This record gives sequence, structure tokens and C-alpha cells, in this order.
Amino acid sequence: MWAYESNFYQIYPLGFCGAPWYNDRKTVPRICKVLDWTDHLKRLHIDAVYFSPVFLADHHGYDTCDYRQIDNRLGTNKDFAEVCRTLHQNGIKVVLDGVFNHVGRGFWAFQDVKEKRWDSPYKDWFFLNFDGDSNDHDGFWYEGWEGHFDLVKLNLRNEEVVSHLLDCVKQWIEEFDIDGLRLDVAYSLDHDFIRRLRSLTDNLKPGFFLVGEMIHGDYNQIVNDQMLHSCTNYECYKGLYSSFNSMNLFEITHSLLRQFGPESWTLYRGKHLMNFVDNHDVSRIASMLQNSQHLPLIYALLCGMPGIPCIYYGSEWGARGDKAQGDESLRPSYKSPEWNDLTEWIGKLMAARQKSEALCYGDFKSLLLTNHQVIFERCSEHQRVLVAINASADPFTAHFHAGCGRAVDLITGAPHDFGGGSELPPYSAFFWETEA
Repeated sequence: MWAYESNFYQIYPLGFCGAPWYNDRKTVPRICKVLDWTDHLKRLHIDAVYFSPVFLADHHGYDTCDYRQIDNRLGTNKDFAEVCRTLHQNGIKVVLDGVFNHVGRGFWAFQDVKEKRWDSPYKDWFFLNFDGDSNDHDGFWYEGWEGHFDLVKLNLRNEEVVSHLLDCVKQWIEEFDIDGLRLDVAYSLDHDFIRRLRSLTDNLKPGFFLVGEMIHGDYNQIVNDQMLHSCTNYECYKGLYSSFNSMNLFEITHSLLRQFGPESWTLYRGKHLMNFVDNHDVSRIASMLQNSQHLPLIYALLCGMPGIPCIYYGSEWGARGDKAQGDESLRPSYKSPEWNDLTEWIGKLMAARQKSEALCYGDFKSLLLTNHQVIFERCSEHQRVLVAINASADPFTAHFHAGCGRAVDLITGAPHDFGGGSELPPYSAFFWETEA
């Protein structure tokens, strides 16, 4: 699967493009802004862009009005097709947000129900009760996603609903040549629907990638050979930043051992979960870390641990954003991409991972662990890489069984000798390639 070897980049299009927060129904080709960032993506060694919602909506994009039409605030279907074509020409794949659990109140079928009520042919597309009323006094009650009544829950056990959604996915593949989907609130989706989606996409486009949003629960329930290829690794998201803030690298290492370690009870060994340090729903990592010196280190851990790394636009140069200030603060528009020491470092990490079999497919074994330092092994059939991190302000001499005498750092190309212990400078990270 191509995604297992890829570095992802997330863009929230409505914010990225500076679109109005509420739909003004004016068609402006703002999505073409992505074309100006292509060189930046290539310089970062990005292999795939994951676009948050791009289809017609009234507000934030997750309140879909029409699955067949690109949001007018972003442009037309033709504009987005050109963006996809240009990314593909530059070796970058495209993954879209599949928001299938719910729609917005402006969704055409829901509007028909509001007009015709029980005479609407679409009344069974939703969970309705004509003996009740809604918060908006529609004259009927309906189920909203987790109590959010601006998000009308779809009945994914209704064959007409499923057929409509699958037909739209087929259109996206044919019209935009997309390479995958991220399923919004995948933990809420009907499992039979996910299986049918997997079957459809496997047949339409071999290698089509499906990743689901999972915030809690057992990932194996939907990440398997019949359903999704991957899901968001929220367990390690929390462990990543809190391990640095509490100066306790045991936390993230425990999570990684629980998920991918050598023990028989390991939960997800062999799976490729999607890892991140921030996204459109949480505070930017530069605003979360208490020590800015840890910012390069958390990205080294992101690229060195098992799974697929995903960078959120703007965070590669240390952009800040606090969830407490509202979603708009997390989803801003930047005039142009920036490039600084952090961006350069992340680009080197991404390049190292791109060419490393062990970092993409290797197993996980802890070799040295203290509160402030960690060294772990990623070993595949043909390659062995040791990931070493010192989160302390002090240098550290690591004494451990390296299993070899010499190595080379995949990040910098510098040689390394394990004789007499390995010197880890303050706030440093290394990817040492050794003999397998």
C-alpha cells in the first residue's frame, strides 16, 4: 500500500483559502491557491495531501449540502480537478474527507423533507419523528450527530442513502482521480457501510486508501482486511505532547509498546496507523508544548515511530493556534508558505523516512528509556534503524547494547560510532542506520 510509505500533509481548504466562514453563495476559485504551494510540498518531501471537506456546505464543511459539487467558496469542480491533476503530475496523491455520517440542514434531501414532510421520498434517509419538533421548529424531530442538530444524521441502513453515497465516491474517483478517503467520525459509521465502501473502492481503483477518524476504542474493530487500511492514532497523539510536557518519555513509549511492541498481547503490530501532533480540531503543537526546544524533537518522534506521519499546514514552521480561541484560530489562511529552521528539519525527517524501509515497515523494540531519553529500534527485513532522542537540556551518554559498532545518521548523513557509549547533545534526535 502506497500510503504506508508516504508522508501526509493536511489542508483545511476553507480556512487555508481564506473563504468566508459562512457560505455567501459566491463562486470564487480559491482552491487554486494550492497550486502555489506545490513546490513547498515537494521541498518538504510530502507524498500525499489530505484535504478536509471540499464539498458544498453552509458553514464549516462538515455540514454537507451536496456531495457532487465542490463548495462554491473554493471554486468549481473544474478548478478542483485542475488542482488534483497538478498534484498528481508532481507525484503527490490526493485524499479527501468523506463525511458520510451526517449532512447539513441545507442538504437537498433534508430540504425536501422540510417542504413535503411525510410526503417526501427522502424521509427515510434520516431518523425522523413527525410527532415531535426540532430546535429549529421544523415540525418534526430528527437525530443530530452527538446532539449537534446542525448535523443531520444519515440512515446508513437505507439502501438509497448508501447507493447515493457510493455513487458520489465513484464520481470523485472518475472526476478528480482521488487516491483515498479519510472517513469522518468513522467510529460512528455503520460497519456494513464501511465494508461496502471498501469493496467498491478496491474494485474501482486498486490501492485506494481508506483511513478513519478514531478518537477512542479498539482500532481493530474497523482497521482490518474488510474495512479500513488505517485510522487516526489519538492514543499516541496525547502521549506525544504530554510526554514532553511532563518530561516523562515512559508515557509515549508505553503506548508504542502496547500498540506495536514484541509481546504477544500487542494490539496493532503490522498495522499502519496515522500519526499526528496536531490537526484542524486540536490546538497547534507549538501552542501545546511548554518548551519550544522540544518542537523539533516531537517531529523526530512522529517520523521515527511506527505509522504514517501527517503534518498540519502551517505547523511545519511553528504556527500557533489555541483551541480555546475557537476553530477559526486553528484554521487560518496564510498568504504564502514559510521556511525556517524547523521546516528544514521536518523536510530532512520526511526525506529520511521516505527512503527507509525500517521506518515505514519495521517493528518496534525499546532499547533504552529514561524520563528524558529514549532509544528504540525499528527493524525490517533489510534494514535496522535506531531512533534516539534526548529531551533534556543536558548532554547524555547512552550506554546500551547497540548490536553493532558503526552507523550512519539518516537525517544528516553523519557517521556514528557506538564505541564507549553514544553521546546525545541537549535537545537532539538521530535516526541511526545500522546493519540489519
